Amino acid sequence: MKQIIDTNAAPEAVGAYSQGASNGDLVFTAGQIPLTPDGRLLDDASIAEQTEQALDNLVAVLAEGGAEPADVLKVTVYLDDIEDFEEMNETYAGYFEQEPPARSAVGVESLPKGAGVEIEAIAAVE
Repeated sequence: MKQIIDTNAAPEAVGAYSQGASNGDLVFTAGQIPLTPDGRLLDDASIAEQTEQALDNLVAVLAEGGAEPADVLKVTVYLDDIEDFEEMNETYAGYFEQEPPARSAVGVESLPKGAGVEIEAIAAVE
C-alpha cells in the first residue's frame, strides 16, 4: 500500500509530485534541491552548502517516512557541473560515514530552479 510522505521540515514539492512515498518496506524520496523549508533557494551558495541543504531536506523526508541515513540503500546525485563532484562528495561523506549506500553521480545540463545539485534516495524501513 502506497503512503505519501509530507513534512514541514523539508520544502514543499514544486510540482506534481510528493516529497516521498513508501510501501511500508521502502522509502523513496523525491529529488531534493538546495531549497530551504521556508522556500529560499540557495542557488548562489557553494556546492558544499547546496549539498548540505539538499541532504538536510533528504534526511527530513526520510525521517518522516520512518528511516534515517543509515537505512539508505541507494542515492542518486545530479550535478549541473560534474567538476563539482569532489566538493559535493566531501559534504556528502559526512552524512554517510559508516557503510555508505550505493551511489550514482551524474552530470546533467540543468536542474530545477537553477540548482547546482539534486539528490534522491531509496531507504529500507526498519
